[in-house]
Amino acid sequence: MQLTINIVVLAAIYALICCGYVLIYRVSRVMSLAHGELMMLGAYGLFATAGTFSGHPLIAIAVAAVLATMVGVLVYVALMRSMTGEAVLAAVLATIALGIFLRGAMVLVWSAQEQHPIRLLGWTNSAVSIGETARISAAALVLVVVTALAYLSLYFFLKYTVWGIRMRAAGQNPLLAAQRGIGLHGIYALAWALATFTGGIAGMLIASDTALDQTMIIIGLKAFPAALVGGLDSLLGALIGSLIVAAAEVLMIHYIDPLLADVVPFFVLLVFLIVRPWGLYGSKEELDRV
Repeated sequence: MQLTINIVVLAAIYALICCGYVLIYRVSRVMSLAHGELMMLGAYGLFATAGTFSGHPLIAIAVAAVLATMVGVLVYVALMRSMTGEAVLAAVLATIALGIFLRGAMVLVWSAQEQHPIRLLGWTNSAVSIGETARISAAALVLVVVTALAYLSLYFFLKYTVWGIRMRAAGQNPLLAAQRGIGLHGIYALAWALATFTGGIAGMLIASDTALDQTMIIIGLKAFPAALVGGLDSLLGALIGSLIVAAAEVLMIHYIDPLLADVVPFFVLLVFLIVRPWGLYGSKEELDRV
């Protein structure tokens, strides 16, 4: 039972992070390799607001979430907007440069010391018993619930709202969408905002469950194979890919060697690249085009 809980929690972590990878790629066909750093920036945002709004944890969380969303818009307006129409490789390299810059900036501002935002919020991460043998931390339980709500919200947003339909149209055929009066720059900025919002929430919850340090970037990087396994243009694929990668990682840690934890996601990715390089629910035609 405890093994199942561990798989579900890790899958929820990867799935929530994968939202950002999928949203940006699905709309603009750009692979954002700065998502781990943006996720960590959201966690540091919570650390900053928790100290600023001491005694008001809900306000601190809300402000941190808004800041994470604004960062996404700023990244698009200041950097990625100029990459529109350029080669895909140029845009990917721009995200790599952004990630390196953010990593250095966060070290300069907050240092590399381990931080615990949940203490500043005045909360404790107590354990919750599930059955007789399994336990899950309160933050991990919240993370699983938030991941489920995020995917349900994104499903209804993309399928039934005007802006969601516009995002799907821009991702499928940007030229035709622009001819029909859809402002592509606004859609792309919205995609980046939603990506950094979900990534920031993931970073906040991970930091609350464990701690906030530079290793969070590795978690963001390990979620990337899960997105690729499921298919970069499919939220359902990201969810299933996260479950596959998480199950392989937890089982490898439990039955073979915990030191292989950082290797397993990329081994699973290599297997899928050989068997089905466009992912479980990805589009083969889009992969060929890119």
